[in-house]
Amino acid sequence: MHAITIEQPGGPEALVWAEVPDPVAGEGEVLVDVAASAVNRADVLQRQGFYDPPPGASRHPGLECSGRIAAIGPGVSGWSVGDEVCALLGGGGYAERVAVPAGQLLPVPAGVDLVTAAALPEVACTVWSNVFMVAGLRPGETVLVHGGSSGIGTMAIQLAKAVGATVAVTAGGPEKLARCKELGADILIDYREQDFVAELRAATGGAGADVILDIMGAKYLARNLDALAVNGRLAVIGLQGGVKAELNLGALLAKRAAITATSLRARPLEEKAAIVAAVREHVWPLVAAGRVKPVVHATFPMADASEAHRTMESSAHVGKLLLTT
Repeated sequence: MHAITIEQPGGPEALVWAEVPDPVAGEGEVLVDVAASAVNRADVLQRQGFYDPPPGASRHPGLECSGRIAAIGPGVSGWSVGDEVCALLGGGGYAERVAVPAGQLLPVPAGVDLVTAAALPEVACTVWSNVFMVAGLRPGETVLVHGGSSGIGTMAIQLAKAVGATVAVTAGGPEKLARCKELGADILIDYREQDFVAELRAATGGAGADVILDIMGAKYLARNLDALAVNGRLAVIGLQGGVKAELNLGALLAKRAAITATSLRARPLEEKAAIVAAVREHVWPLVAAGRVKPVVHATFPMADASEAHRTMESSAHVGKLLLTT
């Protein structure tokens, strides 16, 4: 088969479509003929040499895919050859075939085509696990989503609205904010021109956000704490703004607030399976009903993954970037 390889870390040109050995479905795994994969920030970091796959995962990039089951390994039940699926991966999505632990498979939701389904697993699992399973967002609360026009952001807006929350977002520029508003965002903050802490307080009568979903890390830590409501929960899922910052523990205590930081890729298989099962139970019905939709900015041939990475790094997109075999 062919897959995207990374011989040496570097720029987008480091992604090379090459012939590689076929994967084999091991115990508890299925083999999927890939129809599409999607580009995530983690793939960019892997290409640059900063984010190695976890032990045992494919060395090829790609944290999600959609396709059809080609073979079923020992110990797998409930799936059949030919089933159309999408999947959360530890790696290997940028390829014609990938072996997937059965617990990380999802059926393609009703109303979503096979290629577009590749836009769903990573964002749905990330948002549901962090905003709902960890941070416990409830109806009537306010959530602040940083990077509202990203793949994660577009999913977070829709899921939060679906459960009856008020949604605030930060994004860069009026066009991206307009797309966030179309998806249901209530409070629109241009981080290039506005102070998100002041804008959020003004919009909430000084209360702040009950939950903040943050992709920036260190750069936003102090301001995120300022923006939290009493009993607020900050969920850090990205470090685009650095890894080290000072924290005023007195302010954290005064607000009785909580900070969590999680990653999805390196979790044990049983934890990933639990998250996937929760997504199938809670998110998939919303997708099937048309209340939550995958947002796709553009689709590229997988052999041209370098162009998709250039688009990702330009931050000119809204939603997901897909790669098709």
